[in-house]
Amino acid sequence: MAEIHELSAVRLSVALRGGDLSAREAAAHFLARIESKNRLLGAFVTVTAEQAMAEAAAADARYARLRRQPGRGTEPLSGRDGTDLPLLHGMPLAFKDLTDVAGVVTTHGSAALDHKPALTDGALVSVLKSAGVISLGKTQVPEFGLTAYSENRIAPPSRNPHAPSRSSGGSSGGSAAAVAAGLLPFAPGTDGGGSVRIPAAACGLVGLKPGRGVVASGESSGDPARLVVAGPLARSAEDAALLLDALAPQQGTSYLEEVRQEPARLRIGVTLDSPWSTTFPFTVEEEALDALQAGTDLLEKAGHSVMEASVRYDNRYPDAFTTAWTAAVGTARISPHREALLAPLTRAFRRRAQQRSAAKLNESLAFLRQFQRDTVAQYGQWDLMLMPALAQTPRPVGWFTGAAHGDDRWPAAEWAGDADGDYRKQCEFAPWSSLVNVCGLPAITIPVHWTDGRPGQGLPMGIQLVGPMGSEGLLLQVAVQLGF
Repeated sequence: MAEIHELSAVRLSVALRGGDLSAREAAAHFLARIESKNRLLGAFVTVTAEQAMAEAAAADARYARLRRQPGRGTEPLSGRDGTDLPLLHGMPLAFKDLTDVAGVVTTHGSAALDHKPALTDGALVSVLKSAGVISLGKTQVPEFGLTAYSENRIAPPSRNPHAPSRSSGGSSGGSAAAVAAGLLPFAPGTDGGGSVRIPAAACGLVGLKPGRGVVASGESSGDPARLVVAGPLARSAEDAALLLDALAPQQGTSYLEEVRQEPARLRIGVTLDSPWSTTFPFTVEEEALDALQAGTDLLEKAGHSVMEASVRYDNRYPDAFTTAWTAAVGTARISPHREALLAPLTRAFRRRAQQRSAAKLNESLAFLRQFQRDTVAQYGQWDLMLMPALAQTPRPVGWFTGAAHGDDRWPAAEWAGDADGDYRKQCEFAPWSSLVNVCGLPAITIPVHWTDGRPGQGLPMGIQLVGPMGSEGLLLQVAVQLGF
């Protein structure tokens, strides 16, 4: 029999629902994995073992009460109709340290904030706890979730389980590292510019960014361009579909049922065009092109037509996106005497955001709405759009900041402080991510290639598929069709 952490999330859920495994057994197993592996990986900032075991005991008690009801047989207890067990009964997971969990400190990855326990659960946490999950703790993030790497000044950097000298990406980097290393069966992330898809690609996972408005609990009132949405990080598309069913329940057919259906033959446009190219000219590494070719081959073998697509992007995009992306950090409540504790990139973004006029922000938001209309119209010629997930292999820890993160030396004694260089590197690393958030479209990353040629060997590299509004199920279907 496979060990608990080797089970897919779907199989683990069946075992919990059928009584083959108790919620306490599952929680204890994953907590032991975290205790054993986290020191190397830095995936977790806070582990809430006592709270998790108490929640698991309550879940087991609920299961026992339901099983004792007259007329119950031995069949698994249903969660679909809302009358029995919740959908994710007993499933262990964790939340990014940007999200409030009642009684647990939310650091936002920042040394400039007071670290106090949250009084209540955030919306995303409330939704998933109602679905039956057991929270094991809080995972590593960059400061305020701003970057494509999960390093900060309060805890060890999150490392890639496939190569611990490499980053696990960001901003959901700790969650991605935990799922890839078997410390969690799956995890929710939030994606405002690639923050689910970038770490999923870096860690060899399936990462789904739903379309705007699909997961209301993942959105933020401090997000003027409505960039951020919550989505699943998982080892397979079926596991991602199960988590999406809890995040965004559908009437009728569930996402998990939908992904088991065969998609129609699709016209797929493949492109390397990016709105960052003019401002930050970048080179697509050979490994990224190999992943794109591998993805193309798999799609064509599955019967889809993949054809080159030329997309025109307005070169005003980088300035407008950056203005919208950094607006919230300008209004964050940070005491003036603690601003020196911010990372150089955060400090620079905050200063510039505070110096911008409201008119400048409104102008940028209006531009991004027009950019959305123009881009969606061009994408409309195709059923899906295909591009590499990342332009480069997962970067070394400390590469973006110029910091040296050794195993026993954190936070780095000195960060280089080159905010503009840091930001440029991120945009060159993930040049196809943020535009999808601006357009509000769903997108999925799929780990189709490994740099040493065999699954699990070397570094993972993936593709990104972008679909029209409402195509979350289709994107997951295609991932399953391709074997993921």
